[in-house]
Amino acid sequence: MIVPGAASQVLAARLATELGEPLAAVEYDCFPDGETLATVPDFDGGRAVVVATTGSNDAWVELLQLQDAVREAGASEVVTVLPYMGYARQDQSFEAGQPVSARAMARAVSTGADRVVLVNPHEDAVADFFACHVTVCDAAGRLAEPLPGNLDDPLFLSPDAGAVGLAEAARDAYGGGEVDFFEKTRHSGIDVEISPSDADAAGRSVVLVDDIVATGSTMSEAVAHLSADGADRVFAACVHPLLAGNARLKLERAGIERIIGTDTVERDVSRVSVAPVVAAAVDAVEAA
Repeated sequence: MIVPGAASQVLAARLATELGEPLAAVEYDCFPDGETLATVPDFDGGRAVVVATTGSNDAWVELLQLQDAVREAGASEVVTVLPYMGYARQDQSFEAGQPVSARAMARAVSTGADRVVLVNPHEDAVADFFACHVTVCDAAGRLAEPLPGNLDDPLFLSPDAGAVGLAEAARDAYGGGEVDFFEKTRHSGIDVEISPSDADAAGRSVVLVDDIVATGSTMSEAVAHLSADGADRVFAACVHPLLAGNARLKLERAGIERIIGTDTVERDVSRVSVAPVVAAAVDAVEAA
């Protein structure tokens, strides 16, 4: 049975269709003191696939409750799918006395899960923090599907060298184009400077590809560089469209033609689903 977290109801329904499994009628409640309560009243045993994006602290608590609820209901196995894993960017302590938050969250999830599926975690190394079997799946190729089929001499750009694999996956799925990347220098958690790539963007269709668009600052700066270089059309594509605060406004003001995201974080720009990729990972988990 597919058990959705409150933030992943659409993706969970699509995953249920992909896997041919029923969708649990989860109830999400909140006590007057602010404590949350997630229940699975109709669960009748068997394997539970808990699908929960953890973009907030409440979502983390809800996930732990769902894992515990299906255990109480007699689940024979709990597979936890984290479409977007919050805190994954905190994979090390940057100053003395700071926690490794990704590790703390992974340890908590591991107490209630037999297996975990992650979709494009910001750092693949976070998989090592879990005390159970982890499958990491790549949904970057899904970003090509909503792109127009008539892109002129497309250029797929990542914001830094570390994300060039995402741009390559999107390019390969699209069926052609050049791949390059910007040079990114991070001065702080919110202060990022990027330098233009060597690729000539003049008169071309450019697709900016990243795993996460959070504040939109890096992406909008990249759009400004590309516009100055004479790019004809610019698209922003990301696996996890967090779009926090005024990120959407930054991108629109920068002149982006279209923002493409998946449903790991359910937004109005979630134009394509990761359900097929996740279903394949869950099936692989089952066969493992």
